[in-house]
Amino acid sequence: MQPSISYATPEPPPDDRLSHRRESPLPTRLARTGQLADRSRAAVLEMIYRAGSGHVGSSLSCVDIISVLRFDQMNWSATRSRSESDVFILSKGHAAPAWYASLMVGGDLGPEEVGTLRQIDSRLQGHPDRTRLDLVDLSTGALGQGLSVAVGRAQAKRLRGRGDFVYCLAGDGELQEGQIWEAVTVAGARRLANVVLVVDHNGSQNDGLLSEIMPLAGLAERFRAFEWHVQDVNGHSHLSLMDALANARDNQAQPSVVIARTRKGHLGPGRIALNGSHSATLTTEEYESAMRYLEGRRDESHP
Repeated sequence: MQPSISYATPEPPPDDRLSHRRESPLPTRLARTGQLADRSRAAVLEMIYRAGSGHVGSSLSCVDIISVLRFDQMNWSATRSRSESDVFILSKGHAAPAWYASLMVGGDLGPEEVGTLRQIDSRLQGHPDRTRLDLVDLSTGALGQGLSVAVGRAQAKRLRGRGDFVYCLAGDGELQEGQIWEAVTVAGARRLANVVLVVDHNGSQNDGLLSEIMPLAGLAERFRAFEWHVQDVNGHSHLSLMDALANARDNQAQPSVVIARTRKGHLGPGRIALNGSHSATLTTEEYESAMRYLEGRRDESHP
């Protein structure tokens, strides 16, 4: 089945992209990111279906987060100067299809690449590889390392007098890594207000539920103890994400974390793919059913 949802979408010129978004009425912004998120979900599904494997649940849980960041909040474009723009680090590298999908719907990757995920010599590896794709700000895959790099880059930008932000998207499972908390400590101690961590808090990891493996009770309080600004939001509400990320930028006193409550495999209200599986193969029936659902949402308004 070939999807009828078009991946490519017109984008404003790179030099005024950010101002174009911020000046648009809020309903326009919400409708735009909602539509782009659904196109991204379709691209994620097709990539993983055609590859025969992939982290479908983990990718779909963060599509809304990436769509709001990529198309509304970040000063980031494919033609940017790396030293004069925001940075995006996908610490949960196994969700690479979600980032690739945002590049496809934004017109930065051709739709012909949708069928190359995980192939030898492809630019779209199972985990982001900056040596193959320069639209990746950091090669990731070993969990727990992304925030350390984000903190280092934020410190470097501050030393150079830059006003850019460094955004890091991490999974809740990787918060079990001690290296994460070393980075949290440094960012809080140095009051790096240009670091924004978004936690994709979907409640599960590769081998089960976090509540049964390593509970994250008191997560907000942990970050506050390290002098972080904390917000806890619905990770599938674009309005909540926009508000939280704007608040994070406005807070110049300390680093910010947005704990985004999500569902693995999220396709839309009340609908998830593969029962929220972390990593699985999509059958033809599952793929076609999910694509029909997304096609039916094309004309709906989004939160």
